[in-house]
Amino acid sequence: MSKFLVLALMFYSATSEARHAPAKGADPQIRSSAALVLDEASSTVLLSRQADVATPIASITKLMTALVVLDAKQPLDEMLRITDEDREHGRGAYSRIAIGTTLSRGDLLHLALMSSENRAAHALGRNYPGGLPAFVAAMNAKARVLGMRNARFVDPTGLSSGNVASPADLSKLVIAASHEPTIQQYSTDELHAVRVGRKMLEFRNTDLLVRNPAWNIIVQKTGYITEAGKCLVMKTLIRGRAIIIVLLDSFGKYTRVADAQRIRRWLEARPADAALPGAA
Repeated sequence: MSKFLVLALMFYSATSEARHAPAKGADPQIRSSAALVLDEASSTVLLSRQADVATPIASITKLMTALVVLDAKQPLDEMLRITDEDREHGRGAYSRIAIGTTLSRGDLLHLALMSSENRAAHALGRNYPGGLPAFVAAMNAKARVLGMRNARFVDPTGLSSGNVASPADLSKLVIAASHEPTIQQYSTDELHAVRVGRKMLEFRNTDLLVRNPAWNIIVQKTGYITEAGKCLVMKTLIRGRAIIIVLLDSFGKYTRVADAQRIRRWLEARPADAALPGAA
């Protein structure tokens, strides 16, 4: 995406939000079908919409993939080969990593989190001790440990609509992921370059907000398949407080970004000496 387009989108978001900013105290007029906004320190729910309904989560799955890889303490400098087994099929299965490419586990994790690379995520699962079946079992076991009561995982990429969770589940996943410095760094990097064959390929973050200086994002992940719609989760600092934002099933290319902007402006609109909505 060109620098001009990114700047234009930031300007559009800012001017659009200025025109449509909610009245102080009113809920932000978000368009996502399901959402949860949580103050992490106090565990106060600030905004909730279908928060306990499990739906497909697309590539938000990759946060769980990263947790399982890191829990296994597999060396990030180990070189792994992308094989034909990692070739996913169906809509959304596009990958820039050619079959036969060899990259480190760290690079694959980096690309899975930052650029939502599906072959990278699949290769991480395939190279887990016991292979993909053991990896998926570990994903579901981790979900139980985290208290993700309505979550279920069937693959490490999120291309399957069988990967489901509720916004409440995903708030727990985001908090757990935010405690891992590797996930913090990889998910919020603006770009990362790797050598593929004789060329250096540059990958960019799928979340435009990491390039917006108005945001202080600790961890984030985007997702999209037809069944899930556009999705976005993050932990971000707003007025010095750690806020978890989960947005699922957004329509249109920029709705999830605009919804996140609406939420931030809604929280920032309160007087400086006032508590966040619902906070003690």
